Amino acid sequence: MSELRCVLPCNGLDKCAGDLSRRAALELAQSENAALICPVLLNQNRSRYEKVLADANLTVIDGCNTRCASKLAGDLELSINDKVNVSEVAKALEIKLGVDIQESDDNRAVVQAVLAKINSSAADQAESEFIEPEAVEYNSFSHGKFIFKVPQNNYFFNENDCWVTVSGKMARVGVSDYVQQNLSDILYVDPPEIGDEFEQFDDLGSIESSKAVFEIVSPVSGTVVAVNTSLNDAPEQVNESPYEKGWLVEVKLRDFSEDQDLLHDCPAYFEFLQRKVTEIDV
Repeated sequence: MSELRCVLPCNGLDKCAGDLSRRAALELAQSENAALICPVLLNQNRSRYEKVLADANLTVIDGCNTRCASKLAGDLELSINDKVNVSEVAKALEIKLGVDIQESDDNRAVVQAVLAKINSSAADQAESEFIEPEAVEYNSFSHGKFIFKVPQNNYFFNENDCWVTVSGKMARVGVSDYVQQNLSDILYVDPPEIGDEFEQFDDLGSIESSKAVFEIVSPVSGTVVAVNTSLNDAPEQVNESPYEKGWLVEVKLRDFSEDQDLLHDCPAYFEFLQRKVTEIDV
């Protein structure tokens, strides 16, 4: 193993999803000689794990959408390097998890899929062909105590407040300033896998804060070629620089001219967002 790892599983061990989280964490710890962190002890006495948390990358294994392990890490302001949700993995496999704890081929398949997802590497990322603009200029408007920024050009938005900016056949996808302000402090970005193919308006991962989980709705169709790995250690870049350093996914476009018909350019999105903010009274 090239990097040290510590593993924080779900604490709901009386349910099937929580038990599978525990099993995956134990197997990961044994196979990689990684440090296993007890969520109960961590909550009661963080200092017990202070050294390993400082020296190793933190992997979180949530059992279900309650995300108790992720919330604990967020409450303690721990940096999450990798995260997986057992229930979401089971859903992708079309396996329905029961309530009772039991041994079954389906449950073993879920555990192995969780481990495979954790061990998948970003090393397969293609060398970026995306050419970054020299500078992004913004228009802004205020509403109450909030100031919302929108680029003046070269960005396109869907009505789910996700953006795309294009360089040749390549593009980067991210979320708007409006999204990051609503989420507040970003704790974790859960990106898609390298090589995933997707359609316009498909889910393209998620962003998690202490307040909510935001599903990234893709503004374009294409193939994932890279993810912003700098967000592993600094997810707050989405808050600080949502249109530049906080980009989420790099994609190879399939047919942008077709996708563009269903997107707002910068001036149109600026007007759309002004109406939206006024209507919901952010």
